[in-house]
Formats: sequence, structure tokens, C-alpha cells
Amino acid sequence: MSTTSSPTRATPSPGTDRRALTGYATVVLTFMAAASAPTPLYAEYQRAWHFAPTTLTAVFAAYAAPLLLTLVATGALSDHLGRRAVVLAAMAVEAVALATFAVADGTPALFAARIVQGLATGAATGALAAAIVDADQVRGALVNSVAPIAGLAVGALGTGLLVTYAPAPRQLVYLVLLAVLAVQAAVVARTPDRSPRRPGALASLRPRFAVPATARSALLRVTPVEVAVWALGGFTLSLGPSLARALSGLDSPLTGGLTTFALLGAGAAAVLGLHHQPAGRILLIGAAALTAGSAISVAAVLTGSFPLLLAGTIVSGAGFGTGFLGAVRTIAPLAAPAERAGLMATFYVISYLAMSVPAVGAGLAVARGGLLPTAAGYGTVVALLSLAGLISTLRTRTTPIGARP
Repeated sequence: MSTTSSPTRATPSPGTDRRALTGYATVVLTFMAAASAPTPLYAEYQRAWHFAPTTLTAVFAAYAAPLLLTLVATGALSDHLGRRAVVLAAMAVEAVALATFAVADGTPALFAARIVQGLATGAATGALAAAIVDADQVRGALVNSVAPIAGLAVGALGTGLLVTYAPAPRQLVYLVLLAVLAVQAAVVARTPDRSPRRPGALASLRPRFAVPATARSALLRVTPVEVAVWALGGFTLSLGPSLARALSGLDSPLTGGLTTFALLGAGAAAVLGLHHQPAGRILLIGAAALTAGSAISVAAVLTGSFPLLLAGTIVSGAGFGTGFLGAVRTIAPLAAPAERAGLMATFYVISYLAMSVPAVGAGLAVARGGLLPTAAGYGTVVALLSLAGLISTLRTRTTPIGARP
């Protein structure tokens, strides 16, 4: 979920529905918190069920494919059935996923839970983003940019705290999320739907992938940064806790949760602080921060320094948030309204492939060469991709306007 509009002063617009804005924003937070909740628990699962790093990253990636499938298929469904109906259906599917996590007794149950969770999140994404903009056309864009990253951060840190200090480490966090989801479903069910229903729901399920000619060069230019953003996110959300434990020497889920929170919390803070800047400047800052942060993280791995890893993660996190925001704001305005869905579907395909495929590759590399060499190599590739995006962005910004088609 993200913004496709240009920055605007954050004042309530006429017709703002604060209750709907708050309600749907908290649902986004819960969905994203649930998505990152397993991250600090992966080590616990691995210890209990004795599976390899390859299986760990495969469990993580099992979330991305169904999410992408339902995202591109149902992205426009709420335009026909209404926001509330689609959101409530997605919340019901998410509840099934959380219940499956809570009773999981092996890797097959983990795979099933992640797949169902991906389906739920993909179905909810478009409807929630649209419902938030319906509730406040001015501040909705900012909420759609910050809430997903903030939810991922809260989920990782909250799970780390619960697993460390509360009983039933493999169940409690999912039961808490289920309770929160139930309360939110009751609120959403009473929220007036501001989107009128219209025919064509079945036809809207056909995925549309297209890149209009006006956006092709821009998409190519932002792709290195976008791939770096989500490759880094995929590694942090899957193998990040293992790396944090290896460098810190602390065998605690809170260590992994803290590292994940550092990345995502810094990303949310950077988006909040810089969302009013022009798209080109945001992208430039994101690429620079990703390059520097990844280089610092590689140095941390090579020197075995956990404090340096945290510092690199925070810098990378600022690049994570601003790199994604800058990429979206660069390409979205270049498509006509009728072409934007196809363009964004293509963009999300790139994003989720970048999140899942490299993470699975990292799992295979860990099994063969070890965690620390894999982390150093992975971080180097992310830094080089970010540097390529930085150079491309700088060239575009310094090219005379008359020399550009």
C-alpha cells in the first residue's frame, strides 16, 4: 500500500471521515503487524522443528506469491463490491491464518498459515488503501505510506517482547492479534461505506500488467532502487534475526525483533519527515541511504560488530522507506488514470519478486557457505544496486530538460 499522489499539506479535506480514517488505518497496522509477527519467532520454530535455513526463507517467501496474486486480481474489486465488504472478507481470511499460526505444530502448518495470510493481505491491500483515501483525500496518501511500514515495525518489536517476556511464546502473539482483529471487524462493520457499488466485479478480477510508453524509462530508472529496497526487506524479515543473534551473541527473539524494528521504524520516520519533498529528491535520498546503510552493515558483518549492524540497519531503513516512496511517486503520475492499475501491478510484481526470490537464494547460500559470508555478499549486492540507482537518479537530475524526451 502506498501513495500515488503528490505531497499536500496535511489538513482535513471537506467530507473527511475521521472515524473511518482511524478505523481503516488501524486495520492496516494489524495486517502488517501480523505479517512481521513470525519474524522473531523463526528461530524458535527452527529450534523446535529442526529445519534448515532454506526452509526458513521458503516459509517467508510462501507469503509473497499468494499476496501478489490476490493483489493484482482483486485490487479493483472494492470499486464494485464496496470497500467494507472486501475488507471484512479479507479480515475473516486473516483470522484463519492467525488461528493456523497459533496451533501450528510443524513446518506444513507454517507454510499453510503464510499462504493464507498472503491471500488475506493481498485482498485487503487495494480495498484498505482506497477506503483510507475515501475517508480523507488529503491525508490518506500519507497514511497509506506510513501505516504499512509502521505496522511491520510494531509487529516485529511487539512479537519480540511477547516471546521474550510472556508465556506461550508460539501462541500468544497470534491470539492477541486475533482479539484485536475481532474488535476492528466490529468497528468496520459499523462504518458507512463511501464507495457505491457498481457492476463488473467478475471482469475486474482479470489481472492487468502494462507499462505505458510514458513511464517505461522512469520504471527502468527506479527499478535498481526498488529491487534493493525489497531485497533488503526480504533478508531482514527472514534471516535478519539469525544474523542479529550471530553478531550479538544473544539468543533472544527480542534481538531479532529489535533489528527488524530498526529497519522499519527508521523507514516510517523517514517517510513522515520527507513525504513533502519532491519525488526526485526523495528517491535520491533513499538511494544514498540504502547505499551507505548497506555498506555499513557489510562492515558490521566483516568485523563482527552488532552495534555497527544496528547503525547500518537504521541508515538502510531510512533508505527503505524513502526509496519505496520515491519510486512510487516517480512512476505513478506518468500513467493516465486508465493505465495506472496496470503500471502499479507491474511495479508490485517487481517488488514482491525482489522480496522473495533473493531471500530464498540467501537461504540456499547459508546452507552451503554459512550465514556471515552470505550476509556480507547479500549486503554488497544491495549496496551496488542502490549505488546504480543513485547514479541513475543523479544523471537524470543533472540532464538539461531540453535534452530529455
